[in-house]
Order: sequence, then structure tokens, then C-alpha cells
Amino acid sequence: RTTMKSLRFISAEAFVSNAEFARKSLGGVAHDLFPLLFKASYLLEQGEVIHDLVENWPLFDFNMGKLLGATLDYQEDLSHRTCSVCLESCLTGLRDYVLNQSSPYMKKLKVVDLTGIKDVEVQFCKCKKTMGRWARTQLLSKLCSELLVYLQQAQCNPGTFEISINVLIDLFVTERNYELVLQALLKKCSCPLKICCVAFRSDNLTLQKFFYIIKLTDPSLLRKLEIVHNVHLEMEHLEILFNSIHFPQLMSLTLPARTFNVRRFTATDEQMLTNIGEKMGELTQLTELSMSFSILTGRIQKLLSPLKTPLKMLDVSNCSLNHADMAFLANSFHANHLEALDLSGHNIPELYPSTFFKLLSHCSSVLRSLTLEDCNIQDTQVNMLILGLSPCQKLQEFKFIGNPLSSQALKHLFAFLCELPMLKNVEFPVPRDCYPIGITYPIDDASLCRFDHQKYERVAEELNLILTQANREDVKASTPLFGSYDAAVQETNNELGAYLIKSFKETLEKFTTSFNKMS
Repeated sequence: RTTMKSLRFISAEAFVSNAEFARKSLGGVAHDLFPLLFKASYLLEQGEVIHDLVENWPLFDFNMGKLLGATLDYQEDLSHRTCSVCLESCLTGLRDYVLNQSSPYMKKLKVVDLTGIKDVEVQFCKCKKTMGRWARTQLLSKLCSELLVYLQQAQCNPGTFEISINVLIDLFVTERNYELVLQALLKKCSCPLKICCVAFRSDNLTLQKFFYIIKLTDPSLLRKLEIVHNVHLEMEHLEILFNSIHFPQLMSLTLPARTFNVRRFTATDEQMLTNIGEKMGELTQLTELSMSFSILTGRIQKLLSPLKTPLKMLDVSNCSLNHADMAFLANSFHANHLEALDLSGHNIPELYPSTFFKLLSHCSSVLRSLTLEDCNIQDTQVNMLILGLSPCQKLQEFKFIGNPLSSQALKHLFAFLCELPMLKNVEFPVPRDCYPIGITYPIDDASLCRFDHQKYERVAEELNLILTQANREDVKASTPLFGSYDAAVQETNNELGAYLIKSFKETLEKFTTSFNKMS
């Protein structure tokens, strides 16, 4: 698919394609052409030109999302290209903007917004080397620290110390880059490049370090907070977090697995949960909430009823919800606003079929993404599911891997899915008849790949043919056995893997020590 380019854009490409000529000629370029030249350089991966454009940026703001997004000159959105060459050139150009004392342009830059960069699975850049969110966090922190060292040692123009640029970024902090980010945040006041954290993700971090660094990020600016995987945050820590820090702009909150476990609740815990619910009610901007893999049986109302703003995204996958929880969700004011819903890991047909379909009918006019993985949906329920999904005309994404459906039932379902006009992404299970007879659901990890791969390929081809015959080649259908692509996990999987091995080793050592004492 080729995107039309204006004559202006074609000229810009020609100009930047000769890097040496473009860099020499920048001094004579009109201010309003810089954004055009930047996008053309980004498309052609002209790192040196990108660096010099940013180093001499003559405008008040530099917004990556807008600069790379669809423009009149070139409609294609390049913000999902996290090309390492381009992004590194951008950030080093920003550092040199501060240091460059001979630029012919007056230094007007006040705001740099890096939050519009989107991390995706498939990259189209020629270098094929990406710079993800973690690496962007690492590089910006490193450049801020280097800048301070240089300014302290060198004889700089007094005007350099008056430069103050707010750099809006989505930070991603783990044990490995913690010290570097910490130093950059601690010295923020002295640095001309001021890190402004709009979204914060922490993984593989001790609670002590998490609490220390989150306070330094300026929580009053924070719109999104993700505490995931190897941060051992439990309910009492969440209460401390909400009591000690105010998040007036927080719109999205993700909590790690096992934050809540109502099975071992005491009267004190019940009161703590009530307090947390009330504190969440003070987050007046909150519209996205993810609490997967916590045990919340019978407590959804206590947590969600204090919320004053309706939720647009709710992930309560594998939270052991009961009928009362589902009834609350179906009848709550959130139901009519839910654009993304994840109820994976609940036996919907057996536990609360009618209540679930009531919830689905309430959110059908706005629902864009529905995830029902490992929900024990069987062939006999497919017609009911089709009936429930029929009003969901805005549905863009439907994920239902891990359900015991036959290839025949999947074909029937796909014939219906073709009719949903906005649908773009479907994640479907390996058909039950591809597995050995007697397989039990949910399928354990050891048995997950033990299916007839040739038969699966034939069925997948038939399902894609159904889409093709309905002129729905725009729909991507796949079976990601081990879950959907997660850019953040992908980028840090080596560190997380090492952490898990270390944890397993420590647990084994404790067990051996205890066993030896018993012996």
C-alpha cells in the first residue's frame, strides 16, 4: 500500500537524502519547513540530518506524535516506527541543542513531547533495530546526567543555564536502569532538560525503590501508572501509596497480580479494602483499571462503587468473580461506557451466562475490545455468543483463545465475525479437535503445544478463506499460544528471566535449608 506524497514532501525527501548537503544548508531553511524535513528524514532514516534538525530546532515545541503522525503532505503515520537510529539521533540532538552556542536560530524550545511514540510488534525501518520504552528511558536519563557533568566542567555561555525544556516521556523503570533514572530525577532542577513523567511503568523493582522513585516523578503530572509482574505490591502497600501520594490526573491504573486476595481476609482487611475504594473514588480522572490475577470474589462493588467517573477499560481477568460481582458490573453505570473489557479465566457459561449477556448488551454500543480467554465457551454456546455480539458494531478486537471450541464451531463464528464492520483483530483458539481426545481445559502449559499442527494449519487456512470471501482481508486472525505481543515484556524479557531464575534458586535454597533442619 503506497501513500500519496505531496510535491512539498517529495522535495523534502530529495533535500534530506543528501545528508552532507542538507546539514550544510540548514542555516538557510525557513522555520516552518523544519517539521516537514523532520518527517522526511525520519522516513528515510537520515540520522545525521535528524540530529542537526533537532539541534537547531527553531520552534517553541517539538511533539513527536504530531510530527510523525498523518499530515497533509504525507498521510502515513510513522509514530509506530521506533527506529533506533532515528530516536537516538533525536535525543542526542536535543542534548546538543542545549550545548550548541553557535546556532543561527534563537533558542525558543520549551516543550518536547516524546509520549506519542507507539511500540508495536512489526517494524518497517531499514535498520530493523528498535528503541523501546525502556531504552528511551535509559538514554534520556543518561543524556541528562552527561549534560549536567559537562555544564559543571566546561566554560559555557551564561545563556545555556537559562535554557529550560520540559521533556514529556513515558518512563519504564526496572532494577537495571533504576540508578540512572533516579540520578536524572534527583538533579532535575539543575538540568536544562527536565524529565516530566506522564506515564510510569515499573517492573522487577523492590517496593522501597518503587516508593522512592514514584515520589520523584512528580505524581501530580502522572496520567498512567503501571505496576507489573515483579513488584510485590499487596493491599496494605496500595493503601499506603494512596494515603501518601495524590494523583490528580491519573487516568489509567494497572496493579500487579495478587495485589488482593480476599480468601485470607480479616475484618481489618475488609476495612482496608473500603479505604482503598474510597481513595480510588478520589481519582476523578480514572477511566482505565486493570487488576488481573487478584482474588476479588464478592468485592468488586466495594472497590468500584466509589468511582465517580465511569470506566472505559476494565481488566478483571482471573479474579475469581462470583455472580454478585457480575451482577454489579452489569447494573453499574460503568457498563454503558466500557470500550475494553477483559473477563478471561471465568467460567462464564456455567456461572453467570445471563448476567454476562446483560453486561454485554449494556456496553454493546461503545465496546471496541473484548477478551474472553479460558472462559469454557463450548460449541453449544456459540449461537448465544453470536447473539450477544451482534449489537457490538464498534468491536475492533475479539480475543478468545483457550476455549474448547471445535473447528466447525470456529467456522460458524468466523462467518458471523465477518459482519462486524470495525473488526480488525481476532485471536482464536487451537480447535479442540486438533488436540488428543480427552484433553482437559484450561490446558496446562506442558500440553499447550501438543496438537496436530498440520490439521491446525488447514483449519486456519479455511478460517482465513471465510474472511477473504467476505472481502475482510483487513481482519488479522491469529493464535498466539502464549499470549498477545507485549512490547514492554519483549524488551525486558532477559532481565525478567534472570530475576525469575534467581527467585526460583532462592526458594529452592530456603526449601533445602528447611528440609535439612527437619532432617
